[in-house]
Amino acid sequence: MEENKHKRRVHYSGKYPKKFEEKYKEQNPEKYKDTIDHVIAKGSTPAGMHISIMVQEILDFLDIQPGQQGLDCTLGYGGHTRKMLEKLSGQGCIYGLDVDPIESAKTVKRLREAGFGEDNFQFRLINFANIDKVCSEVGKFDFVLADLGVSSMQIDNPERGFSYKIDGPLDLRLDPEHGESAAERLHNITRDEFVGMMVENSDEPYAEEIADKVFSLMKKGNPMDTTTALRQAIEDALWKVPKEEKDQAIKKSCARVFQALRIDVNSEFEVLYSFLEKLPDILNPGGKVAILTFHSGEDRLVKKSFKDLYKLGIYSEISSDVIRPSAEECRINPRSKSTKMRWAVKKED
Repeated sequence: MEENKHKRRVHYSGKYPKKFEEKYKEQNPEKYKDTIDHVIAKGSTPAGMHISIMVQEILDFLDIQPGQQGLDCTLGYGGHTRKMLEKLSGQGCIYGLDVDPIESAKTVKRLREAGFGEDNFQFRLINFANIDKVCSEVGKFDFVLADLGVSSMQIDNPERGFSYKIDGPLDLRLDPEHGESAAERLHNITRDEFVGMMVENSDEPYAEEIADKVFSLMKKGNPMDTTTALRQAIEDALWKVPKEEKDQAIKKSCARVFQALRIDVNSEFEVLYSFLEKLPDILNPGGKVAILTFHSGEDRLVKKSFKDLYKLGIYSEISSDVIRPSAEECRINPRSKSTKMRWAVKKED
């Protein structure tokens, strides 16, 4: 029998760890609760975790009752799901969907260990564009939640390539086992297609300059396969920006370009179109849906769909305006600042 060897903790320089893999306490919330509380109190998100946004607002609107059947279209870290499961009080079931095989396995394990068994919680590794397939299997839903944001544990893990702030492979796929990575995508499209992607997906004002620099570098044999390489190309492309404006301009352009690539690589608009089109047919009469969006393109699609279906009499009520997180929530969790919530209620028969 092989003897279990003691695994030494990660060592790091300085008072606090800086690299993702060094933050072993933050990635073990059950064991190091004080560390987790300290990090959150500072307005940061612990590594490997995700702080759920607008939980109370969602629960207030959905008004979940024991015995109901619900759907969380984007399981993520499972924070919303767990709170909704608590409202069921052991009666009824919530189905959680996700395309990320890495993080969803961890989340399902956490929920099982928290006492939520198959009778109350079931998981499907499937894109929420396919809610009709789930519905045909398990029946219609009394409440639905779709949180369209990327989870913090995906953003913070350098191996996933979601953040321009840390070096890693330029991947950006929610499901890293399928499809093209962002690096592969860049090498397979034209300069003009890249410009169109940046303009359409994130309204990037320096799209022409950035595309020129990126494609010039690749033409000279410089691979655009890491987050650092793309960030540096964006910085070099903005050389004409006045010195006093440059830092902010680079920061904003990096965020927009990475967003544009992420949307493209994961076909996010196409997925949202499909979801919104199928949504009314998976809701029971009187069923409720809440959607959290994180950029204007998503919000426009949700707003238009809800308004159009309200006029057709499919939804009996829709939110008259977006609901935003409180100032206190934005202080505690700065990543919540761009969140917008809209809701709709399906007409009773």
